[in-house]
Amino acid sequence: MRILFLTNKVPYPPKDGGAIATLGMVQAFANAGHSTTVLAMNTLKHHVLLEEIPPNLHQKINFHLVDVPAEIKLNELIFNFLFSKLPYNAARFLNIDFSRKLIELFNANEFDIVQLEGLYLCPYIDLIRRYSKAKVVLRSHNIEHEIWERTVAQSSGLKKIYLWNLSSKLKRFEISYINKYDLLVPITKRDQAKLNLLGNQKPTLTIPSGIDVDGLEPEKHQPSSNLFFIGALDWAPNQEGLIWFFGNCWNEIQNKCPNISLTVAGRNAPEWFEKILAKQKLNYVGEVPDAKTFMADHGIMVAPLLSGSGMRVKIVEAMSQKKPIVTTLVGCEGIDAENGSDIFIAATPEEFVEYTVRLVNDYNLQTLLSENSYKFVVQNYSNESLSTQLINFYKTSIQ
Repeated sequence: MRILFLTNKVPYPPKDGGAIATLGMVQAFANAGHSTTVLAMNTLKHHVLLEEIPPNLHQKINFHLVDVPAEIKLNELIFNFLFSKLPYNAARFLNIDFSRKLIELFNANEFDIVQLEGLYLCPYIDLIRRYSKAKVVLRSHNIEHEIWERTVAQSSGLKKIYLWNLSSKLKRFEISYINKYDLLVPITKRDQAKLNLLGNQKPTLTIPSGIDVDGLEPEKHQPSSNLFFIGALDWAPNQEGLIWFFGNCWNEIQNKCPNISLTVAGRNAPEWFEKILAKQKLNYVGEVPDAKTFMADHGIMVAPLLSGSGMRVKIVEAMSQKKPIVTTLVGCEGIDAENGSDIFIAATPEEFVEYTVRLVNDYNLQTLLSENSYKFVVQNYSNESLSTQLINFYKTSIQ
């Protein structure tokens, strides 16, 4: 099968959930012997040189990178807010050079599947239809407008007004592309149900973000009183979640566990957020070279999320590294793990404190959760298994 992936950022290095989800699936298809091409927007925020992509990936995946700035400009943002029906988040990814490269690929190749990695690639559907007979697939990483609706609830003042406007535009934009694709591949069952309620009638298969579990099994978890957080610190849901954690949980956890520590890792933290981190009793290390190594060197993961949508890949990645985890109901959306057995899922600040303190004080419980979480991921989130399901879905749809 010949598959073209369109992405609005280069899926390398795999340091965030979107890149991990995309690269994992691309690699799995290529490893299974399918012709795999990636056309990616090379943005200023996530800029990558082609030669930085390892040779072992180049040998089996055809990468094409197009410089698309996609930068946030205040004057454009204000103009969009006042005069445009198109959400600014989507407008930033409309690019003539990307369109030209897409046409060039269609003129030189035939594809069976064009897979759009997320909502912001949907404006290119009409162009794909003009130049290709391939089936168009929307791989929905999340319900985009829902991320911002939830963020509105955590905001106030002018920010709340702007985010309400953005979320409203995004909802209209998202609905406008329902059924314009041929096939829908959500990442969670919950998202599938939401998209069906919005009007989806196309064939659908839910495929979660996977993990490469074919390597060596990680070493046994070493019980610890060290907490850690890892995630992109320029992403609003991570910022909001940590601020909530500091304001509602962290002081009480420290009072109950005097020897506890917290390490926060993440890239692109804005200056205002670094000031918030500096006021807390924690170790802030910024971006780390390798997430797996960082997780292996630390104890209990805390993932306090109140907004966002889709699936939190960093949580699944931590489970694959045998890490005990405390998260929220939103944090565990799309991950059908059992509360208290595979992971701890807190519905309130009080529960978040309770679960964290229990783990810190009970090394046997840490070990139990770490082993169960690893088994859960191996059984449910293998990239090889998930890609096989997806390819079978595509073959059936093409016939």
